[in-house]
Amino acid sequence: MVNFKKFKIFAETEQALKAAELFSLEIKDRTGTEPSLCSKDEANFLFVADDEISRDGYKIDCSKDSVCISASGIRGFIFGFGMFLRKIVPVCGVPVLVEDISGSYNPDKVIRGHQIGYRTTPNTYDAWSYDDYRRYYLDMMFFGTNTVEHIPYERGVSKRNRLMKYDEEEFLVRASSMADEFDLDVSLWHPNNDGETVEFAAERRGRLYETVPRLDVVFPPGGDPGEFSADEFVLRCKEISKALKKVHPNAQMWPSAQQPHSQPAWGEDFIAEMEKQPDEIDGVITGPNHAFDLETLRRRLPSKYPIRLYPDITHNVRCEYPVHFDRDDWHFALTTGLSRECTNPRPREYRLIHRLTRRYVVGSVSYSEGITDDVNKMVWADMDFFPDCDLRTTLLDYARLFFYGADPDEIADGILALELNWQCDPAENPTIDRTFETFELLNSKYTFLADNWRFLQLLMRAKCDWVLRHRRLFELNLIRLAEKEIKSGNLVTAKEILDADYDEQYKKERADITALAQKLFALIGLQSDIENYCADNWERGAILETIDLPVTDRKWLLGRLDTAYNSTDPVSYIKKIINRNKVRSDEYYFSVALNGLEECGVLQNGEIYMNFQGDRPNVNTGEMPVAMFKVYDNLTFKCKVGGLDYNGDYKLKITYMSKKSDSSAHHKITANGYIIYEGAQFGGEKDEEFDAAMLAPGFETASYVIPKSVIQNGCIDLEFSEPDMGVMFSEFRITHE
Repeated sequence: MVNFKKFKIFAETEQALKAAELFSLEIKDRTGTEPSLCSKDEANFLFVADDEISRDGYKIDCSKDSVCISASGIRGFIFGFGMFLRKIVPVCGVPVLVEDISGSYNPDKVIRGHQIGYRTTPNTYDAWSYDDYRRYYLDMMFFGTNTVEHIPYERGVSKRNRLMKYDEEEFLVRASSMADEFDLDVSLWHPNNDGETVEFAAERRGRLYETVPRLDVVFPPGGDPGEFSADEFVLRCKEISKALKKVHPNAQMWPSAQQPHSQPAWGEDFIAEMEKQPDEIDGVITGPNHAFDLETLRRRLPSKYPIRLYPDITHNVRCEYPVHFDRDDWHFALTTGLSRECTNPRPREYRLIHRLTRRYVVGSVSYSEGITDDVNKMVWADMDFFPDCDLRTTLLDYARLFFYGADPDEIADGILALELNWQCDPAENPTIDRTFETFELLNSKYTFLADNWRFLQLLMRAKCDWVLRHRRLFELNLIRLAEKEIKSGNLVTAKEILDADYDEQYKKERADITALAQKLFALIGLQSDIENYCADNWERGAILETIDLPVTDRKWLLGRLDTAYNSTDPVSYIKKIINRNKVRSDEYYFSVALNGLEECGVLQNGEIYMNFQGDRPNVNTGEMPVAMFKVYDNLTFKCKVGGLDYNGDYKLKITYMSKKSDSSAHHKITANGYIIYEGAQFGGEKDEEFDAAMLAPGFETASYVIPKSVIQNGCIDLEFSEPDMGVMFSEFRITHE
């Protein structure tokens, strides 16, 4: 293979020369030496034009003495030299290819992009300069990205925050121009606004589109946000499409089949409009809050319209693809401390999602809110280009490209380990300690990564996982010791135990997280809290807002101990508290957070929403036991229960979120098909004393009788349902009546 002690570059055309200049900067960054331009005969690295190659394709020819990249334009050249950069390592300071990369390369999907909108919501982008965006454009292109999606004013006015260096639409114009330099397609996520007439909406957008140098696609979401009926939504899209194509004749209109929450029939109405096959619409997008699952949409939508996927690769909870999306069982301690938008490499899981979706779409532009999903972006884009790519190979490329000089195997394995950290209860997962040790070793071994934001955010995640695991281990042990004292009536001793402080290593690692957050803000604008770094809110990557929230019942028990002293019988009161979740052997207790949906013994209907409460700083204040952290939210819930051997009626007590509709009249609960309640939410018998002692504010219980006659040899199939609001509950008990 070629040994590049000195790069001598030949560029055949103007676009080849532009690519050569970009490539030279990459090589200088890695070696400290800028390559020289020379004649074709002298060159060992060549950029050659070939009009026979598609815009998204490229060809690489490696010989003993040289590498030649052929492409039809700047886009293909960047893809080509990006592949080269993915495959080099330094040997004695000299870049060396790890394998022969000769071949012709063409992507599987025609659309391969990411949304990187400049607005207040992201955890990073709003702090960026034009140079930061330009750098990130190239980084994404090295993994085959051909589309960037931007966002104008969301409601026709600026929402500029103190971090933003530019007005949003001033930025949009420049960002579009920069994208055009690299022949990146520009898509615009542009929601409709309430209060605008169709004519005014089209006219205002048309004026904006005139100012944008390059615009290839406009994407108006049907919902999330959006509340227009399907017929009006499609009408607006058609009129906006006309305004768009007046100034950008080749641009396309791609509305999304995302359904407004308030309109359950919206999806059917949308299909009816699309069956009229309006020519103003070129394709349809689907993503979060979709009207139909992907397969159904492809079956129902006229074949004239291709589908683009809008996958959410940035969020972990309360989203389309929560961690362990097929079972939604991410442990509440991790969900609490890391929240919705932490650094989240999930390569294996997104590979599965990609495999489940790719047969129905022509490509994707992901939903992203910053750099916390950086690994996911590159993995997803690589799969859009090479659908059967080996996942570890992609991560090795990621490591060689962005951690040049570090052992790529160590980096790739560290990233894979971070995903494994999220299996099960962190207290039961020693992988977290090994991952932490891996990143500590990498940190000391590769000191040149000290200012590498990609490495530092992975290091911070490893430390966060470690802190959550060890806090949980420490506090669970305190709770066990304190409960022993409570059972003996020693409440003062129990409180002293629960008040114990963390050890010095815990304090050091926790302090390191704060220091890393500060450094990441300085390096790349990552906003880890609201006050210091201007995070949009606590769930927008602001990990410092959630990392210290309770992940055990320690704080809740301390609060209950304080309450106990004001009761007539403190010891009896607190004994009831520590036995809160305990039932007899022929009774049953279920908590969505503690038990998980797998224990129900049956798959739930539809796409459930887990309304997680534990990471909400205004909710998880110590007044909520961990058993209530997860709120199941769906139209139905089913569970199989056995072992109910008591010779009498049972009582079913459900803990609901206190959110109900006066119009609801069909809240139904059945046991073995027998209706034990049907009527308004929530019905049943109230227990205010229990609620005050055992529940967090905003929740209430209701109890119902399960007659002995409906129980079959101790077994029941339990079902809760409500056709409009759905059932929102965190736990239930089946106890002796």
